[in-house]
Amino acid sequence: MFALNGFFIAGTIICALAVLLGLIATVIRRYPDDWALVATAGTELFLIVYAVAAGIRQVGGEAILGEPWEFWGYLLTALIMPPIAFFWAVSDKSRWANTVLAVSGAITFVMLFRMEQIWHVGVIA
Repeated sequence: MFALNGFFIAGTIICALAVLLGLIATVIRRYPDDWALVATAGTELFLIVYAVAAGIRQVGGEAILGEPWEFWGYLLTALIMPPIAFFWAVSDKSRWANTVLAVSGAITFVMLFRMEQIWHVGVIA
């Protein structure tokens, strides 16, 4: 496992909120509402802050215990997910676009979890 830190806890809360709002919007709306879109934008904002902090930590000498290319690959992929979901939801005015927003939050959480494993533990036993 890995040690819990503020970034992981904040990311978990932000992703959970995005998933929850996306699912609620799927159930009660026919189209993506502002709350679900803002929550997805919040996950992207979090990932940008996380990326800057990770860069500062690595330049400051804190080593990634796993493969750095794997960590940065996950991070770049995670940074792409929320904008794709956001633009999908804006262009597709169906209730299922909200589900895409919820899934984006869930995928972002899984990638954040994996990035934390790579940073703190390296290879998973």
